[in-house]
Amino acid sequence: MAEELSWYAQGQTLILHGELDRDTLLTLWQHRQPLLEGIRFLDVSNLRRVDSAGVALMLHFYHYQQQRSATLALTGVTDRLRTLIALYKLQAILPCMATADT
Repeated sequence: MAEELSWYAQGQTLILHGELDRDTLLTLWQHRQPLLEGIRFLDVSNLRRVDSAGVALMLHFYHYQQQRSATLALTGVTDRLRTLIALYKLQAILPCMATADT
């Protein structure tokens, strides 16, 4: 059974905890519009697992912010997640930073 996904906003950063996969992302997806208001960083350092559906959600968040003339960068990206992003050739699309400077 997948671990729960939780999140909270701190300043301009949306911080995710738990597992971001096809079994856990539905509630986050349903609340995306109000959650992303004023968010510039998506902190993924506390995610223990991310699958391809989780990466697709991050990509959607990035494009959603672009459409609103806002920016979004991933922070706290693990080597494992960086590899998954590279496998899908998304390095140039999903900006990854070591830490958020908020």
